[in-house]
Amino acid sequence: MVNFCQKKVKKNSGILSKPVKILGHLNTMIAADEPPPEGCTLFFAVHGEKTCEYDSLGALLKAASGRPKPFLFKGDHTYPASNPDSPVVILYAEIGTEGFYRVHKLLVKKAEAGEITYVLRHFIANPSEEKVYLSGYGVELAIKSTEYKAKDDTQVKGTDVNATVIDEDDPIDEVQGFLFGKLRQLYPDLNEELKELRKHLVESTNEMAPLKVWQLQDLSFQTAARILAAPSVDALMVMKDLSQNFPTKASLFDVLRNEARVMEGLHSLGIEGFSLHNILKLNIQPSDSDYAVDIRSPAISVLIVDPAHETTAELLNVAEMFLSNHIPLRIGLVFVVNDGDDVDGLQDPGVALLRVYNYVAQEMDNNYAFQTVMSIYNKVKTGDQLKVEHVVSVLEKEYPYVEVNSVLGIDSAYDQNRKAARSYYEQTGVGPLPVVLFNGMPFQKDQLDPDDLETVTMHKILETTSIFQRAVYLGELSNDQDVVEYIMNQPNVVPRINSRILMSDREYLDLTAMNNFYVDDFARFSTLDSREKTAAVANSMTYLTKRDDSFVRPVTFWIVGDFDKPSGRQLLYDAIKHQKSSNNVRISMINNPSEDPNSSNTVVAKAIWAALQTQTSNNAKNFITKMAKEEVAKALEAGADILEFAVGGMDTNIFKEAFESPKVDFILSHAIYCRDVLKLKKGQRAVISNGRIIGPLEDGEMFNQDDFHLLENIILKTSGQKIKSQIQQLGFEEDLASDLVMKVDALLSAQPKGEARIEYHFFEERHSAVKLRPKEGETYFDVVAIVDPVTRDAQRLAPLLLVLNQLINMNLRVFMNCQSKLSDMPLKSFYRYVLEPEISFTAENSFASGPIAKFLDMPQSPLFTLNLNTPESWMVESVRTPYDLDNIYLEEVDNIVAAEYELEYLLLEGHCYDITTGQPPRGLQFTLGTSTNPVIVDTIVMANLGYFQLKANPGAWTLRLRKGRSEDIYRIYSHDGTDSPPEANEVVVVLNNFKSKIIKVKVQKKLDMMNEDLLSDGTSENESGFWESLKWGFTGGQKKEDVKQDKEDVLNIFSVASGHLYERFLRIMMLSVLKHTKTPLKFWFLKNYLSPTFKDFIPYMAKKYNFQYELVQYKWPRWLHQQTEKQRIIWGYKILFLDVLFPLAVDKILFVDADQIVRTDLKELRDFNLDGAPYGYTPFCDSRREMDGYRFWKSGYWASHLAGRKYHISALYVVDLKKFRKIAAGDRLRGQYQGLSQDPNSLSNLDQDLPNNMIHQVPIKSLPQEWLWCETWCDDSSKKRAKTIDLCNNPMTKEPKLQAAMRIVPEWQDYDQEIKQLHNLFQKEKETGTPAQMSGQHTQERPKDCIAMFNAAIKPKPRSPLSHTSLT
Repeated sequence: MVNFCQKKVKKNSGILSKPVKILGHLNTMIAADEPPPEGCTLFFAVHGEKTCEYDSLGALLKAASGRPKPFLFKGDHTYPASNPDSPVVILYAEIGTEGFYRVHKLLVKKAEAGEITYVLRHFIANPSEEKVYLSGYGVELAIKSTEYKAKDDTQVKGTDVNATVIDEDDPIDEVQGFLFGKLRQLYPDLNEELKELRKHLVESTNEMAPLKVWQLQDLSFQTAARILAAPSVDALMVMKDLSQNFPTKASLFDVLRNEARVMEGLHSLGIEGFSLHNILKLNIQPSDSDYAVDIRSPAISVLIVDPAHETTAELLNVAEMFLSNHIPLRIGLVFVVNDGDDVDGLQDPGVALLRVYNYVAQEMDNNYAFQTVMSIYNKVKTGDQLKVEHVVSVLEKEYPYVEVNSVLGIDSAYDQNRKAARSYYEQTGVGPLPVVLFNGMPFQKDQLDPDDLETVTMHKILETTSIFQRAVYLGELSNDQDVVEYIMNQPNVVPRINSRILMSDREYLDLTAMNNFYVDDFARFSTLDSREKTAAVANSMTYLTKRDDSFVRPVTFWIVGDFDKPSGRQLLYDAIKHQKSSNNVRISMINNPSEDPNSSNTVVAKAIWAALQTQTSNNAKNFITKMAKEEVAKALEAGADILEFAVGGMDTNIFKEAFESPKVDFILSHAIYCRDVLKLKKGQRAVISNGRIIGPLEDGEMFNQDDFHLLENIILKTSGQKIKSQIQQLGFEEDLASDLVMKVDALLSAQPKGEARIEYHFFEERHSAVKLRPKEGETYFDVVAIVDPVTRDAQRLAPLLLVLNQLINMNLRVFMNCQSKLSDMPLKSFYRYVLEPEISFTAENSFASGPIAKFLDMPQSPLFTLNLNTPESWMVESVRTPYDLDNIYLEEVDNIVAAEYELEYLLLEGHCYDITTGQPPRGLQFTLGTSTNPVIVDTIVMANLGYFQLKANPGAWTLRLRKGRSEDIYRIYSHDGTDSPPEANEVVVVLNNFKSKIIKVKVQKKLDMMNEDLLSDGTSENESGFWESLKWGFTGGQKKEDVKQDKEDVLNIFSVASGHLYERFLRIMMLSVLKHTKTPLKFWFLKNYLSPTFKDFIPYMAKKYNFQYELVQYKWPRWLHQQTEKQRIIWGYKILFLDVLFPLAVDKILFVDADQIVRTDLKELRDFNLDGAPYGYTPFCDSRREMDGYRFWKSGYWASHLAGRKYHISALYVVDLKKFRKIAAGDRLRGQYQGLSQDPNSLSNLDQDLPNNMIHQVPIKSLPQEWLWCETWCDDSSKKRAKTIDLCNNPMTKEPKLQAAMRIVPEWQDYDQEIKQLHNLFQKEKETGTPAQMSGQHTQERPKDCIAMFNAAIKPKPRSPLSHTSLT
């Protein structure tokens, strides 16, 4: 059984509930960082001070204001009524205990009184050591090629793992068309006879005779026919059985969770049935960048620049290139310069350039003026900025007769457009300079690089040409029309572009709650949570509209501000002015007072509220428009009577009564709503449009009529009209319908942006689809799956759909998409997907033992290898099994084969870029730790996509630049996807579920380090690199950052192995190195595929033979093409990650294959001169002539590619890691691999073909032939000179490895016996209880906080009625 283990944590049962929060681990780790006072089962933390006693809390709170507030995480549970301005009290306690209940009640009272912000973190002081079995992973039993025998002959003792006994009551249990599960139900009295029949059928079908080609051709169709012929209720079970036993995903759940939230939201808003599905199908994805700004001028492409900006010269060079090459483009320039009246061209270079341009344009023409500007910029050296003297020198040279002062001076007549240009720039709202507009559409900042700008502009020209052609063809554009007018009259053109409105990162209110609360009951309102508060605010809204008519308005604006201050009134006034031009809009207000409200500072707010409550919409609008004017506000401040400003038709008596009422609950409610839900500071402004929060607006930030126009335009275009048309069909009254449009828009638009929805219509589904109908009268998911039943995807999809069918109500259609004329077996592996629909419990209310992967009735003749298929972020290792999981041969097994796996780490991944160059900072190192233990793991950034990965476990982590050169040269500039604000000094990352966490980090070189190179002197710092993450788990020792690592003369040897035979070879290879090498040795092993047996024994061997070792580990990056065969994955690890596997302190590493015997001191190889190449390999021997027919590199592709160079063997090589990183060899190899590996026929010997293919880009130094002798390719006479002997496979004889080793290498058996004796001694010490001492240098301690366990089981055909075999 394959098991994944974890400490027991409480999880939401049901896969579509919230993502699993690993609260036990998360908060235990956070609490450990405090750290908790000794002997406490619960404790309080107040701004860094801790206590176990509630009575001591008062004293801590009094002094709290003098200490900084603690960092609160996104997942923290904050009591709704907490006052954010008050001290923060964090309670660490176990929910459900008596102590928790007692102090919780006391803290709630304090929170409701506004004395504290109460935060609860579920904390278990003494967590159970019991493991939890996880689900959500796949187990593959792949049939292995037996062309070369690679099985160890060492006998394995029985398992010590608690194996699950497997019975035959499998719910599928279909053999040769007989459904034994059903038969046992129907004929319980024939149970024994059914067992015998089942056994006979299994024995007659499970041995795997190879199929003829004609039998293979229609296998996909035959499988589909078998599935479709089954009753629909059993069809998925049959599909699962057939695809998973054929040789005889998480992202989907994320989509379903989001869909479930939307469906629940629509349901709570009263939308059900077909209406719900019709609304769900609406495609309302916002398009962010297709708006253009109005540029009515002679220019079509406009460059808006600050002449003094360092990038301006480059942009103008591109413009000049377009002009000189006669590209069909009109170019306009807007010079945005200082528009102060007291600034002239003799002081300011920008003003000087503008005036010279105007002068030349008037004297000559615009082309001459542009050339003059280019002449000026040619005077500016690279890296320098424009100066007044540059402008003067060109003016004097080209126009010597003009007086400089008359052009540039204070009385210049050439100052046209200075103020207008700045005014236009500010009015358009296009953002920071420089800006390039193409037909009014702004280019993205990353497109303004000169090389990109040229390419992007040419693409735009081609794109626009086809649009014009179509317009001409349709008669929309003719010769007598102005093209600029035509472009500017398109619906996407707006007078102003506001990046705040167009940004893709958008925040929405949750408007799905329904209640009967209002803002005029502050006592009740203050106790509501955020969602309920929003519902109460929405319930209390009265709206202004253009006309008092019954009309469904799809756009709702809530204007937020302090209406007793000019900025708040201006925002409201602009909104009302915009509304006069549109009947699609309704407006209401939320007052956010700048100070504690009293009768004098809330006059306008109360007047607005009173008018909304008592007057008709039109009268209220006219009155409120008056209230928003500054002269009215000033008059009121001066003591004018409010009724002086009453408008015609107002009922003044009822208005005055409401205005003078002492009850101001609405102001208090609005104030805490702004603080707690909208997260605004006092007096800050915002606009909420259909639930989308735009703000907080900065002081002085413009948000005018044009912005409201843009906002309305976007809503109508993307969502408003579509939702309105659906809501109108429901027959609701107009006000309620307008509310529903707002609420549905907020709900749908808040969903993560993904693929646009497409409604599929299938021509025929009667005979080609499995159909499962939903339960009548309930909300359901509509799910369509399309699959070829004999593919790896089908192996995963069938169990997924079965689980979904248990969890959700769905209308499911599975279409069979078969492949014809197969020539090879489409699936060569058995597969089990372990996925529990929900957590199961025993009768005693404790957790059930957990899910396992079972392989029943397996054929005994094939050789199998076991692989796990886990989510991307899981790092898994096998922890207990005596069996060789790489070579499972059921014929030879008389016992239960058991394997246990642990989820060792969760992966934190990221991408890092230098903002100055836009490139990844190669060699940059990050560390991950906590405040008490700052460096627990670390890593190096790749140049490919700036990728890095760090191993972690559930908890809150701090990411830092590594001390040394990384921290000296760089600083973290910004970060995205983390759990701390972008401006925070520390980058905090919280891992609180089993999903992938991917962050983005931007760094910047420090000013005095601009010319420094990270890789120039990487050995001078305490660079411990990614490997330290292996050594330091959650229980490991403290790393000392201030201790510099001495440069020891250590020989570093890297090797990989998988399977017991190769691990046996590996131990013998190590022994042969130890016997011949005098230099201290350090072995580096790839941990990913080592067996528990090897990992247990290696510390003992290290102690006995006095060598160091490290187990290195790296997860294959998700963006790099994945290999599926274990052998090819291991080959990939040999070559693809050499630059990131080892610390920067390691200058050179030797790779030695596990099946080699070394006969010389490897120090000689380490010190070998590579003549500037990053690595050295031995070429293949040519001396054994009978093998010429197998030397594929002598002809065809390889002969022409190598062009006379040697083809090298990858069994032994030396790598100069400093040079390797310096020339980005690892990035080049990965790039070439990515391109070639897409073709399944290329890189057949991945680890060997790739470096030989890249020989022209990454040169190889050929080592002397004696460095690697292999009998297959080298003649017998050269053996005596051999420094290493490699046990190469022989394609002619296919001799088994073990047999070849004993025959070819005389000393091999002596080494083998020596290792066996040591292993026997190790076993004896274990059995007698004497611990094998492991010094800190050698120890590979696994964290005591194990996260998870997996379980799988294989059952072969029984050899007798009483015996069976299983892998569990």
